[in-house]
Amino acid sequence: MSLGNKLALLKEMLEAAESNMRSAKQILSELTGGSAEIKASYTKAAASLASSSEGGQVIEGVFDGQHMIGNDGKTYPVPSNYASKSKLIAGDVLKLTIGEDGTFIYKQIGPTERRRVVGPLIHENGQYKILADGKAFKVLLASVTYYRAEVGDNVTLIVPAVEECEWGAIDNVLPKF
Repeated sequence: MSLGNKLALLKEMLEAAESNMRSAKQILSELTGGSAEIKASYTKAAASLASSSEGGQVIEGVFDGQHMIGNDGKTYPVPSNYASKSKLIAGDVLKLTIGEDGTFIYKQIGPTERRRVVGPLIHENGQYKILADGKAFKVLLASVTYYRAEVGDNVTLIVPAVEECEWGAIDNVLPKF
């Protein structure tokens, strides 16, 4: 086997090992309740927020990456196209106004501190994810389609600067050179 083939094989083996480590860490987090701990922290943060009923019911809450956890302890659906285009990330504080006609109007009122990471887009177990910082961050399908990202594309992802999270928001898809 030539030196070039050995190097290519070694590179392939290292990439497979890194992928297996990320998957193992993700499974371990799910088995040990890592995601339950994260959700509990958002629920606790949401409980301290105020609410009112001026011009319809107003509920404040914390975005968990997919939904808003209200200060009343309930989970509210956040439209994925709104979350994607607004680049919401876990920990952002939202205000939900429920109109008298039943309409839901969300507004971001307290963005959490952010940082950016870069990694490739993958599709695993029916979920799009970005591999960055030794972790697989979930992303919304609406973000993937909005940015026309494809598996293998390098993506800039926005994640909370200080908190551990499962979800990120796509900021940009990097051009292929």
